[in-house]
Parts: sequence; C-alpha cells; structure tokens
Amino acid sequence: MTPTPDVSAIRLDDRLCLALYTASRAMTARYRPLLSALGLTYPQYLVMVLLWEEGACTVGQIGSRLRLESSTLSPLVKRLEALGLVSRARDLHDERSVSVALTASGRALERGSPAVTASVCESAGLTLPEQAGLVNQLRRLADDLESSTRRDL
Repeated sequence: MTPTPDVSAIRLDDRLCLALYTASRAMTARYRPLLSALGLTYPQYLVMVLLWEEGACTVGQIGSRLRLESSTLSPLVKRLEALGLVSRARDLHDERSVSVALTASGRALERGSPAVTASVCESAGLTLPEQAGLVNQLRRLADDLESSTRRDL
C-alpha cells in the first residue's frame, strides 16, 4: 500500500491550484489586447471560435462545449448579437431551444483569428506538439475533476 503523502507540506508556490490560476490569468491577459483589436472579450472569442468551427449551434450546445452555465452564456450571446456578429432564433418545434448562427460580419471576423492564435502560441513558447500535449493533460485534468465532483454530490 502506498503511503499517503503529507500534502500539508506543499507550499503555496508549489500547489497546482495556484499554477493553474496564474497561468489562466496570464493567458487571458495575453489575449486581451489581441482580441480588443477584434472588438471581442475572451469569452466572446471562445464562442466565436466554436461557431467558426461548427457553424450554427444551440445555446445548450455552446454551453456544453465551453462548459459554461446558461446564466453566463445568455448575456454573452446577446452581446455578440448586439455587435452584429451572431443572430439568435428560437426553434420552431421547441421554443426552449435557441440557435445561434454567425452573421456575415461574424464570419468576416474570422480572418483576424489566425494571427491571434499564432501570437499567443509564440508568446507561450510551446511547439505545436508541446501545446497539443499540454491541452490533452489539461482536458484530462478537467474531466477527472468534474467526474470526482459529480461523484461527491
């Protein structure tokens, strides 16, 4: 049997939670000036990238992919609509379902997206294979944490 490590000895600077928190804040800060040029916030950008990749999606599908609650996502989508980048439409067969689609302006904005991605990747100092490996590790971490949270409820 493996002995339980003494986690109380882990100093703040060596805790995963702090490393993830500071990395997330640094990533968002790096995106901020680049996205400002596109007129987007970081969460808006994530919605736009999803729509550029997938085309029209329901609000539920967007929330599921981005792991955002409806209360966070609805105002975000409304703001994108006010900017003229997306349109929303209720499903004729299910009024609870709202579809979000890109407008011509939203589709045109995609042209500036590769420069944003390239700049952030360069700033992170990661090769594409290193980035892919890190993304996979973080995805597994998020999945494991969410699974353990559901088990604890």
